[in-house]
Amino acid sequence: MAPTTLAELLAMEGVHEELAIRSTFGFMAFHGGGLEAVTDTIARAAAEEANASYYGVLHPDNDPPHLPSTRFRPDESQMLTDFINHVDVVVTIHGFGRRGLFTSLLLGGTNRDLATHVADTLRPRLPAYQLIDDVDEIPQNLRGLHPNNPVNLPRQGGVQIELPPRVRGSSPLWWDWEGGLTPHTELLIEGLAEAAQTWQLSTS
Repeated sequence: MAPTTLAELLAMEGVHEELAIRSTFGFMAFHGGGLEAVTDTIARAAAEEANASYYGVLHPDNDPPHLPSTRFRPDESQMLTDFINHVDVVVTIHGFGRRGLFTSLLLGGTNRDLATHVADTLRPRLPAYQLIDDVDEIPQNLRGLHPNNPVNLPRQGGVQIELPPRVRGSSPLWWDWEGGLTPHTELLIEGLAEAAQTWQLSTS
C-alpha cells in the first residue's frame, strides 16, 4: 500500500533521511534517490559548496511511491523539524519532465525575490536552458505555492526549482556520458552554490 503520510513513507524499507546543519540558507531534496533522479546529489553538492544546510529524503530504486510535497509535515520528522527551524530560506530541488519544457527550469515558491536572484545567477551558466521565474508562466501544479509545501515553511519562505531530465544528466543527450556528473549538472551546482553565497552576503 502506498504511503499517505511522511511517517508512513519513512517507515518503508529503503527510505531514509539526510541532514546537515550549516548556515541559515538551506537546500532540500525530499524526492531524492530513485524517485526524482540526481535531485539529492544536486542539493547536497550545492549545500556543501556554499556551506549551506541540507535536508533530503532518499527513495529506493524500482518505481518508489511519490508522496505529494504537502504531505511532508515537519511534525512527522525530527530531522525535517530541525532543518525548518534552523534555516531562514530554502531552495528545494525537484525533477520533472513535460513535453515542451525539456529545456526549462521552473522557479516557483513564495520567495519571489530569491527566485529572481537564483534565476539571474544561473542564466549565464546555463545558456542552453530557459529559466522561468515568472510564476504566472509556470504550470499551476508546479508552482510550489501551497502554504503546506515545505519550501514555504522557513521564516522567509523559499524557491522550488523543477529540473528537466537534461540538466540532471538523465536524458538521451547523455546516453554515452561516462564522466560522472554531466557538465550541465556541474554548472547548475556551481550556480546554485553561488546564488546561496551571494544571497547570504546581500542579507547579512
